[in-house]
Amino acid sequence: MSVLEVRDLTVAFGRRPPAVREVGFSIEPGQRLGLIGESGSGKTVTSLAVMDLLPEYARVSGSIRLNGRELTGLDDRSMARLRGDEVGMVFQEPMTALDPTMRAGRQVAEVLRLHQGAAPGEARERVLAMLADVGFPDPERVADSYPHQLSGGQRQRVVTAMALINTPGLVICDEPTTALDVTVQATVLGVLDRVLTDAGAACLFISHDLAVVSQLCSDIVVMLDGRVVEQGTVEQLFERPQHPYTRGLVATARLDLVEPGHRLPTVSDFFEREGSR
Repeated sequence: MSVLEVRDLTVAFGRRPPAVREVGFSIEPGQRLGLIGESGSGKTVTSLAVMDLLPEYARVSGSIRLNGRELTGLDDRSMARLRGDEVGMVFQEPMTALDPTMRAGRQVAEVLRLHQGAAPGEARERVLAMLADVGFPDPERVADSYPHQLSGGQRQRVVTAMALINTPGLVICDEPTTALDVTVQATVLGVLDRVLTDAGAACLFISHDLAVVSQLCSDIVVMLDGRVVEQGTVEQLFERPQHPYTRGLVATARLDLVEPGHRLPTVSDFFEREGSR
C-alpha cells in the first residue's frame, strides 16, 4: 500500500483559475519524492492540500489517501490527530513554525505529549535524544533555548525534530533549506537525509532547486502552471527528459548553473535561451 496517493487533485481559490489541476502521484514506504517547479507552479498548494492546511475558502476536489485512508473531506479533529503523528511537516521558515515565547525543547515535547501522552520525564528524555539525532552535540542547551537564541540552521533542525519525534511514516518538507546559506543548507540536508533513513520514513520534498532535490530524492515530479508535466526517477529525468520545461531544467543543471540556493529557470527563461541559439 502506498503511504500517500494523490489522484486528480484540483484546488481553486475564489473565481480565479485553479492553482492546481488534476495532479496525481504516489509515494511508497521509504520513498523520497521531489516535487519541483518554479514559484507559482502549485507545489506548495499541493502539499498544503495534503495536510489540510489551506484556507477555508479553497475548493478542493480529487482524492488524497494516506495509508489507504481518504483525507479529502475528513473532519478537522481527525486531521489534527494525523498531523504530527502519521505525517509530519517541515516548513520553509522555522520562525513561523516555532512559538517565540516557548523554549525549543518544550515545543518538541508538546508534539510528543499531544499524540502519545508521554509523561514529562519520559518526554524530556525522548526530546533530548531526538535533538541529538538531528545533529546537536549539546541537546540540553538547545532544549532550554528560545528560538531567537538559535541560528537559522539550528531552528530548522528543531523543526525537523518536531516533525520526526513521533516517527511518522511520511514527512513533507516545504523548501526547508531555501532561507539558509549554502553551508548551513548542506548541514540541514545531511541531517534530514540521515534521520529519514534511520526512521525509514517516506518524504515529499518540495523545492525550486533541482540540485537539492537530486541530492535527497530518488524520484521527481515536475509541476508547471498547476499541472504535473513529467515524472520519473532522477536518472530518467536527467537522461531522457520529455517535456520542454524539464529539458530546460536539466540543460541548466548540466551547465552547473543550478546550485543550492539558486532558483530554477522559468519557462520564459528556457524559450528565450532556445530562441537565442
